[in-house]
Amino acid sequence: MAAAFRKAAKSRQREHRERSQPGFRKHLGLLEKKKDYKLRADDYHKKQEYLRALRKKALEKNPDEFYYKMTRVKLQDGVHIIKETKEEVTPEQLKLMRTQDVKYIEMKRVAEAKKIERLKSELHLLDFQGKQQNKHVFFFDTKKEVEQFDVATHLQTAPELVDRVFNRPRIETLQKEKVKGVTNQTGLKRIAKERQKQYNCLTQRIEREKKLFVIAQKIQTRKDLMDKTQKVKVKYLLGKNLSLYFCFSASAPRQWVWVGVLPECQ
Repeated sequence: MAAAFRKAAKSRQREHRERSQPGFRKHLGLLEKKKDYKLRADDYHKKQEYLRALRKKALEKNPDEFYYKMTRVKLQDGVHIIKETKEEVTPEQLKLMRTQDVKYIEMKRVAEAKKIERLKSELHLLDFQGKQQNKHVFFFDTKKEVEQFDVATHLQTAPELVDRVFNRPRIETLQKEKVKGVTNQTGLKRIAKERQKQYNCLTQRIEREKKLFVIAQKIQTRKDLMDKTQKVKVKYLLGKNLSLYFCFSASAPRQWVWVGVLPECQ
């Protein structure tokens, strides 16, 4: 009950408002309150302490002081800038990095090939648009048979199923057995859309696997050219900037090693 009375008493208390700037001081802006002064004073004292610490550090500095970062830092327009040193890579290290790159790309290519095989086993590529269309040739003895020819009658199936390249049952099969699976148009369109989506994914994965194979071959060829052998450009191939390279070692000058076709190395 006491808490309820306190709340009721507070609801009837006088509202305390902050004092505003007097009219004759309006040109000075808003009247500064204690909390505003406290923030301003703390910021001022923090800056003074920082300046005092810098003066003390400058007075106590040892003129003979040295540390190794001085060799990599220069003062430019009053700002310390660290000089970036290029990391020196030896030919052996570069060759090792290229070997790791080849192994990584080959691993990704093998993973793509496995996914491609799994998709092919699921889809069977029966109605794939990119696949070469097969032809079904019918032979007749007379011209009259050709004129009276009807595909649905000849295949003994429904006219709606003539365009199918798979799952094309005969009329007698349809009369004996029930149709299994989805039969409404909405479901069939959804299944066809999902199948086409999987075919597109398969096409992209095949293209990616081919590109990875080409990249791995290029990196391997460049790594072979980094061996301690002399590379010789035999002749130009494929026009502009592609050259055919062979390598031979100083220890075995009669033994030539095929390297590959590369863009011209300067």
